[in-house]
Amino acid sequence: MNKLRAYLRESVNEMRYKVSWPKYSDLQSSSILVLVASLIFALLIGVMDLIFDNGMQVFYQSF
Repeated sequence: MNKLRAYLRESVNEMRYKVSWPKYSDLQSSSILVLVASLIFALLIGVMDLIFDNGMQVFYQSF
């Protein structure tokens, strides 16, 4: 039980004093960057899927 208490105490101290937490403005700009990159990636995958789907339909209709 003492090892568990020591682990929890050390974890709390590390989270409080050793972890460098980002400022709110940094966090907000990073979140927006991830959102925009995710949307661009989703659109790219959607366009590739549409092209592949249309190509396969043309291929199967030729037989």
